[in-house]
Amino acid sequence: MRLDRFLSNLPRFNRQDARHLLASGGVRLDGRVNRDGRSEVTLFSRVELGDGEILQAGKPARYFMLHKPGGVVSATVHPEHRTVLDLLDEPDKDELHLAGRLDLNTSGLLLITNDGQWSRRVTLPKRKQPKVYLVETEDPIEPACIEVFARGLYFRFEDLTTLPAELEILAPCQARLTLYEGRYHQVKRMFGHFQNKVIGLHRISMGAIRLDAGLAPGEYRALTSAEIDSFSRD
Repeated sequence: MRLDRFLSNLPRFNRQDARHLLASGGVRLDGRVNRDGRSEVTLFSRVELGDGEILQAGKPARYFMLHKPGGVVSATVHPEHRTVLDLLDEPDKDELHLAGRLDLNTSGLLLITNDGQWSRRVTLPKRKQPKVYLVETEDPIEPACIEVFARGLYFRFEDLTTLPAELEILAPCQARLTLYEGRYHQVKRMFGHFQNKVIGLHRISMGAIRLDAGLAPGEYRALTSAEIDSFSRD
């Protein structure tokens, strides 16, 4: 919420008190004097008065990349399967959520955070962030797939045409596929158009964030500042 509303919602201040505090430079937001009542206060913001009194300590924002193994479900809880949160050795991990998902048997890059605004930027369809996958198929991949995927495929169930996708054939039954959206079982359905079954799917990147080659399946690490900022820009 806005900083002025945050202040006036406290029992000890009314709207006039909040305006006076801001105008006099009596409020610090994340360590800096802030006079702009329109500034945003989140759960991660530290809000203090000029005398050092803490009105909100703020939670630390946390951001991780996980090398998801196949057979682990992309959920925070599940009655039958091990979840990706089960792989994390972190305090208060029940506060974390997934920024995008992978199917049960799909492996690769998964982003996990407690920052809801950041995860919305990661998954917002209109941002059209590229997601790159390595695909293994049962039968050899037809070269015709390249042009058809680039044009877009019509999905009857949703009554839509997929966004143009980039396909690079690496071996007879292996390819690198770049998508700019995330439809239900999209990769399997695209190759299914050519009666070719996907038997292996592995995500290697989302936007500018690439899966760390040093992470074994089931391992994770904190994102760098540069990786976090790559999804912080509009």
